[in-house]
Amino acid sequence: MTTLEQLSAEEANDELAALDALEKEASEFNKDAEIDRILKAFRLDAYAVLNLQPGVPDSQIKIQYRKLSLLIHPDKTSNPSAPNAFDRLKKAQTELMDPKHRTHLDECISDARMLLIRERKLTVDSAEVKEPNKEFIEAWRKKTVEVLVDAEARRRKQLKAQLQEEGREQRKQDEE
Repeated sequence: MTTLEQLSAEEANDELAALDALEKEASEFNKDAEIDRILKAFRLDAYAVLNLQPGVPDSQIKIQYRKLSLLIHPDKTSNPSAPNAFDRLKKAQTELMDPKHRTHLDECISDARMLLIRERKLTVDSAEVKEPNKEFIEAWRKKTVEVLVDAEARRRKQLKAQLQEEGREQRKQDEE
C-alpha cells in the first residue's frame, strides 16, 4: 500500500468516526428534546404527554407509548430527567387505556372546543372549526388546559368535602 493510499484510508476512517460521533450526538439531542417536551406537556392532558391527537385508537396509543418509551428509557439515556419523563409517559398511557379516564378527558377536550366556538361566535359548520388553522388549534389547547384545571379543582373540592364528612362521621361514632 502506498503512502497516498494509506493517507486516504486514514482520512476515510476519520470521516466515518466523525460521522458516527455526530449521529450519536444527534440521537442524544433527540432524546433530550423529547424528554423536555414530555416534561413541559400539561400533566392532566395525557394526549399531550404522548403527543397524540384526541380520539386515536388504542392500538395507536400502544404504538406511540412503545416508540417514546424506547427513546427516553432511563437505561438508554444519560439525561437526569429521563426517569421523571418516563414515569409521566407511563402514567399518560395508563390513563388513556382506562376507558373511564379517557372518556372524561375526551369530554373535557370536547367541552373546551364548544366553549371556544361560543366565545368566537362561530358555528360547528364554520370553516375555521371544520378545518382549524394553527391559531384555532393553539387556542383550543389553551382552553382545554383551563377546562382540565377546572375539572381537577372540582374533583379535589369534592374529595375534600367527602373526607371532611367522613371525619365528622368518625368523630360522631367515637363520641357515642
